[in-house]
Amino acid sequence: MKAMPGVGTPRIASPDLLRSVFRRHAAGVAVITARGDAGPVGFTATSLTSVSAEPPLLSFGINTGASSWPAISAAAHVGVHILGEHQQELAATFARSGADRFGPPTTWRDGPEGIPVLDDVSAWLVCRVVTRVPAGDHRIVLGEVVLGDSTGPGRPLVYHQGRFNALRD
Repeated sequence: MKAMPGVGTPRIASPDLLRSVFRRHAAGVAVITARGDAGPVGFTATSLTSVSAEPPLLSFGINTGASSWPAISAAAHVGVHILGEHQQELAATFARSGADRFGPPTTWRDGPEGIPVLDDVSAWLVCRVVTRVPAGDHRIVLGEVVLGDSTGPGRPLVYHQGRFNALRD
């Protein structure tokens, strides 16, 4: 491929190219939770997207190889938690494979529809799962907001260049 003026040499599409481009895209950090047969499950997501205000819909992606996928694939409801800058370690815990995500120091409670609701988050929602759309090695989960709370503490946590970060003033 020919180099473009002022731009690097284009590369053929690959998983590496997609990952390297999205490292440059700052994204908000959320934790998705659900109630599984063996107890609560959850994972860190940076793919959370507002889809519609009327009705209130959102979406997120999950890898079908993720440990949380079996519970998410069967769940009627999920929890969506927007993390604050004070929760970098919580984000890392829910992103880490094999971690005891709901053990100390994580604090949480059983919320509406039996959803695990994390404490001290900036905001949280309980959503009814509307559909799960196949998308490569992921599924896009579409959820309708049932209820929630947007009055939690803190400024937003963002994910950029492979790290959890606070916003700068």
